Amino acid sequence: MKSNLVQEYARVVWVSAKMSYQEMWNDLFVLFTIVIQPLCVALLALYMLRDKGSDYAIFVVVGGGMTGLWSSLVFISGNSITRERWTGTLEILVGLPTPLWVITLGKNLAHVSQSLASMMVSYVLASFIFGYALSVANPVGFVISLVLTVIAFISFGLIMAPVYLINPAVQSFQNALEFPIYTLCGFLFPIALLPGWTTPLSYILPPYWAARVLHITARGGHDFGEILFCWLMLLVFTVIYFAIASRFFTMILRRARVSATLGLD
Repeated sequence: MKSNLVQEYARVVWVSAKMSYQEMWNDLFVLFTIVIQPLCVALLALYMLRDKGSDYAIFVVVGGGMTGLWSSLVFISGNSITRERWTGTLEILVGLPTPLWVITLGKNLAHVSQSLASMMVSYVLASFIFGYALSVANPVGFVISLVLTVIAFISFGLIMAPVYLINPAVQSFQNALEFPIYTLCGFLFPIALLPGWTTPLSYILPPYWAARVLHITARGGHDFGEILFCWLMLLVFTVIYFAIASRFFTMILRRARVSATLGLD
C-alpha cells in the first residue's frame, strides 16, 4: 500500500514539474530571473576580475549560478501557490486527494532545477567571451554538492510558498531578500571581506553552506572533512525545512476548511 502511495506521489510530482516547466518557458519574467539577471551579474563580475585568472573565474561562475538559484526560489517558488489563487484554482488543488505539498514539491523541483541554466550560461560566458579554460577540481564532489543544494533549496521553497499564501504582505519584501543574501552567503566574494559581526548571520543561512561547498569542490585545495561538514549542514537544514513546511501546510488546510479564507488576499 505504501509503495503504491509513493508511486502515485512521484507521478504527481513529475506531472506538476512538467507543467511548471511548460509554463515557465512562456513567462518572460521567469526567463529574466533565471537567465538574463545571473548573466548580467556574472558578466560584470568577470569583467572586474578579467586580469585575475581562471581561479577567480570559476568562483564567479558558481556564484552567478547561485544568484539564479536564489532568485528563482524567492520570486518563482515562493509564488508557486499564490499563482493558483490568482487564477482561481487554489481551492480545487486543496480539495484533491493528493496533498498540496506534493504538488508544490513538483513545482519547486521544476523552478530550482531549471534555474541551473544560469550556471551553464555563466560557464559559457567565461569560456568563450573571456577566454577562460574553466575546469572543476572535484567533479564528483561538485555534482553531489549540487544535488544537495537543489534539495535544500526545494525544501526551503516549501516554506516560502505557504508563507506567501498565509501572509501576502511578505511578498512586499521579495526584492529586499535578493542582494543581502548574495552578500551574506558569499556567492560572488568570500564573507571574510565583510565585517566580523555578519559572520554568524551567514552561518545560519543555508545558501551560505551551499555556495561554500560548491566553491570548494569547484576550486579544490580543501580537505574532505570541510566538504563533508558542508554536506551535513545542508542535510540538517533540509530536515528542518521539511518539518517547518509540514506545519505551514497544516495551517493552509485549516484556513481552507475552517475559516474559508484561503482564496482571499
